[in-house]
Amino acid sequence: MRIAVLDDYQNAAHRFADWNTLDAEVVFFNEHVSSTNTLLERLRGFDTLVAMRERTAFTAERLAGLSDLRLLVTTGRANAAIDLEAASRHGITVCGTDSVPHATPELTWGLILALVRRIPQEAAGMRQGGWQHTVGGDLHGRTLGIVGMGRLGARVSAIAGAFGMRVLAWSTNLDPDHARGCGAEPVSKQQLFSDSDIVTLHYKLSERSRGIVSRRELAWMKPTAYLVNTSRGPLVDTPELIAALGQGRIAGAGLDVYDTEPLPADHPLRMLPNAVLTPHLGYVTEETYEVFYRQVVENIAAYRAGAPIRVLTA
Repeated sequence: MRIAVLDDYQNAAHRFADWNTLDAEVVFFNEHVSSTNTLLERLRGFDTLVAMRERTAFTAERLAGLSDLRLLVTTGRANAAIDLEAASRHGITVCGTDSVPHATPELTWGLILALVRRIPQEAAGMRQGGWQHTVGGDLHGRTLGIVGMGRLGARVSAIAGAFGMRVLAWSTNLDPDHARGCGAEPVSKQQLFSDSDIVTLHYKLSERSRGIVSRRELAWMKPTAYLVNTSRGPLVDTPELIAALGQGRIAGAGLDVYDTEPLPADHPLRMLPNAVLTPHLGYVTEETYEVFYRQVVENIAAYRAGAPIRVLTA
């Protein structure tokens, strides 16, 4: 058995599980490969691949070209970048792992605080010898709008209560009683975007939700409001967001996810002073990686024993 662990950006995967128990050749790849031809050449001869979330897409074309592949393990319970139907056609077993529910909500609040209190600007000023260049905002008494009240949105709502914020919630199929139980007021989409001082997205990406924040929603927002996205980049119409930020139609944005990842070095978002950007860190924590890679090893061992576990199906 030859195992390839992909997109190990931090050179960290080896220390979060005991890979030696697999008695197999394990190769850790640190850099991302976007070219399909290069990827297929690199992965020739590997019968087991480990994908870190959606960093590398496994399309029908790519899966057809991976003739040696028998087991594909992704971190997390769902991976929109894997064509599960194509994997099944090619006899490839796909397994997932559990994850921790608190990591992304915690980063969400890191982005909110960074935006409202101007932390990146002031930290940069300190390194340049400066002192107090901005006046920050407040969270207490302000309104937080949560788009999507699943397990992550509910955690964000609970923390908002500790800051003394009013919380609004909207989603296409929102259960009003569930929202109220999470401390949020169910409202219409327009009211959420219009009334909120901060709008944060916690929504599953699908063809229906793609572009759920478009020119219209951005126009509804106050010029003093902020948009935060730690879910998926395509939920937002990125060109419209760039225009809104550049023209000062909203105060700023905190983004952890993008249409293309890694975000190109010359991407316009990188040039905007009112955008706080992080490189998809929502799940990148010690505890999350411990769960991910420990269960990856368990999945591989179970597959080798003829009894696959945590199998994902289309």
